[in-house]
Amino acid sequence: MKLASYLHQGIRSYGIPTAEGMIDLGVHLGHLFPDLKALLANHGLALAQELAHLPPDLRFDELTFLPVIEHPEKILCVGMNYAEKRKEFDQHNPAPTLFVRFADSQTGHASPVIKPHCSSEFDYEGELAVIIGQGGENIPRATALSHVAGYSCYMDGSARDWQHSWFTAGKNWASTGAFGPWMTTSDEIPDPQTLGIRTWLNGVMVQQDNTSSMIHNVAELIEYISTFTHLSAGDVIITGSPGGVGKKRTPPLFMHPGDQIEVEIDKIGHLSNVIVAAVQPQNAVA
Repeated sequence: MKLASYLHQGIRSYGIPTAEGMIDLGVHLGHLFPDLKALLANHGLALAQELAHLPPDLRFDELTFLPVIEHPEKILCVGMNYAEKRKEFDQHNPAPTLFVRFADSQTGHASPVIKPHCSSEFDYEGELAVIIGQGGENIPRATALSHVAGYSCYMDGSARDWQHSWFTAGKNWASTGAFGPWMTTSDEIPDPQTLGIRTWLNGVMVQQDNTSSMIHNVAELIEYISTFTHLSAGDVIITGSPGGVGKKRTPPLFMHPGDQIEVEIDKIGHLSNVIVAAVQPQNAVA
């Protein structure tokens, strides 16, 4: 089953995307679960599954997609988690490299990704996102995947010239992280380490790998992260980007207004966004 969050006529809702359109779970289950995060937190997936046979309520062209989880309590990002990416950046530390994103840095499928006005090195990173369904702490890797509600695509836009040794400043500009178009529930992806992942910039493939190339797999990451923080339903772990990022190309390849960036992951879907320029602050020096 796939699940998406969206706006329809200015009202936030969530639903099940099908080939013909969207089954609006907000209409059918909104009295119990006001949003997708609440559905996950209150064990509503089985109820949603019972409605998956219904005819669609909405056409896709009536919707504005939101980030799959619009307001996670935590967005934890893993850096340097593919062998080729580590080679590009000459990284050798065996421990997971972690940083955080804020919820207001996200945008949805087919919505603009905003190039920060202060950055001339706005880079792409296609990644697998893990959405937590069952919270916990000190979760052993042997049972870690049972805590996953599903998986999605993420484009972790990075202002490299603001991404210093602590990463955070380069990762949290408004609407730089695209999340979607929807999540695929974990029952359809029993092994998240077998998924092809691809990124295109203006129709040219710039990243191609498989999640089997992760240095720290999804179960290991959940075990590691849950040792120092309690994971909650709706929390998101972004698991790292393959090699091929623009910063390490010769010449460097960065995103500019008008560019189209796309991320596709097997069994999940195809995330697509257009880059737009940020509105220049009125007090900024030209």
